[in-house]
Parts: sequence; structure tokens; C-alpha cells
Amino acid sequence: MAQRFGGKYSPAGSSQPQATRPDGRPTSGSRIASTAQIDPVGLRANLMFVPAALLVLFSLFGGASTLVVGLIGAAIWTAAAVLLREGLKAEAAYTSRKVAKRPALPRKILAALLCGIGGAVGAFASAPSLITAALYGAACTGLHLAAFGFDPLRDKGAEGIDEFQSARVARVVEEAEAYLAAMKDAVLRARDRQVEQRVDQFQSVARTLCRTVEDDPRDLTAARKYLTVYLMGARDATVKFADIYARSQNAEARADYLALLDDLEQNFAARTEALLVEDRGDLTVEIDVLRARLEREGVQLDRPS
Repeated sequence: MAQRFGGKYSPAGSSQPQATRPDGRPTSGSRIASTAQIDPVGLRANLMFVPAALLVLFSLFGGASTLVVGLIGAAIWTAAAVLLREGLKAEAAYTSRKVAKRPALPRKILAALLCGIGGAVGAFASAPSLITAALYGAACTGLHLAAFGFDPLRDKGAEGIDEFQSARVARVVEEAEAYLAAMKDAVLRARDRQVEQRVDQFQSVARTLCRTVEDDPRDLTAARKYLTVYLMGARDATVKFADIYARSQNAEARADYLALLDDLEQNFAARTEALLVEDRGDLTVEIDVLRARLEREGVQLDRPS
């Protein structure tokens, strides 16, 4: 994936003044982490809107009935393209997580079916024959599935995890993702590339905490405040900062906001590390208990030095 050029004269270059905290310490804005993510909706998915536009264009040169049928086919193809985009996003979210539920709605499969129906309608508009329309519809469905594949149809990494706890984690993580998305949308109004990158960096740390909780739902109690209260406060602060900075370009407000991101990032990273340490401690206890049981059964174990 192409990356934005960086240097002295770039928007995030060293020519900009470095923001400082109120106590004079520099923020971490200069150590922007690489948080670029590949957009799951690529060129192939966006090209699926083209057949709908072409069908409308060609239908204009036919009669009234041809135009109506062409518009119906174009609407179905457009709906299929929208469903495909959402299906690719859901699949990317599923792939990025170690523990994930299968999508409740198989959007890619539905998009393939709608693509086939749209192809059948478009074929019928040009050649009114049910057999021809059915063949074109089947071909469109098959090609769509061959090009984009199926939706994930099984849960991943959910073996041995309590369903109730998993559902609670899913709700909290969904709420956290909504706060992070709102932060991203709000900071765009500030039109400051460096601040946008700092928000991306903080979101990467916050999502690491989300993935940690998803891996072990027992961590939800310790992390719930971070994923709800703190992220809600971060979203509200981002909205207020974006409104102020978009109007006045206030440097003090920018420095305060970057300092807030630094503090939030450090706290989220510390909480994630603490959860990992606790998980390792639980594993050590389980291993010691198992060793003790085996020794009571007369099994001699060679303990590591």
C-alpha cells in the first residue's frame, strides 16, 4: 500500500512546531506509529457499480418497457455492490480477530444472488427469453462467488468460551468501535494531518486492548471502564477539539489535545500489559496445580531449572 510522503516540507514534517504538554514535556506526536490499514474494499468491488451504470445507459435507447426493466436490473446490481462492500468489511474484521463470530448476515452470498438476479433481468431486457435470462443469472452468480468468495460461515476461536461472556464482550467491543469511528470522523474536521495520525496511533493501541479482551472474556471486568467510559470521553474531547481548532487554529488547544492522547495511549497500553501479565499468572497457577496432581499420583516430573 502506498504511503504518504514524509519529510521536512510535508504536512507531518519537522517544519511544524512540536507540541508540548502544559508542564513543558514534549508530546509523542513526533513518534507517529505506522497504523495504515489496507482498505478491504478494493478496486474490484468498486467496479461492480459500473455494470449498473452501463445497463441504465443502454436501456435509454430502447422502448419504455426496456427502460423500466433496465432500471430494475440496475437497482438490483447497485444493491449487490453495496452488500458486497459491507461483506468485505465484515470479512476483514473477522479475519483480523483471533476470536470472532461469523457474520449474522452472509452479505457476500446475498450480493452474488442479487448479482445473478440483476444479470437475469438485464439479459431479459435485451433478449426476452427466460432460458437466456436464467443462464445469464447463473453465470453472474457463479462468477461473483469465484471472484469474491463466500462469507465466513463458522465461528473462529470460540471453542471453550462461555457464550454469555462472549456476547457481553461483543457488545462492549462494538460500542468501543463506535466511539473510535466517531473520533476518526470528528478529527477530520480539524484538517491537521499530524493530529489525524496521532488519533490513528491511539486507536491502534485501543484496538489492541479490544483484541486482548476478545481473546479472554474474563478480562472484560478489568477493561470495561477503558472501552466505554474512557473512549466515550475521548470521543467527546475529540469533537470539542475539532470544533475549536477548525474555527481558530488554536495552538494551545492542539497541544492539550495531543497531551490527552498521550495520556490515554499510555493508560491503555499499561492496562493491556497488565491483562497479559495476569493471564500469564493464571497459566502459571494452572500448570503448578496440574504438576501437584501428577506428583500425588506418583508421576515424577523434571522441573525446569
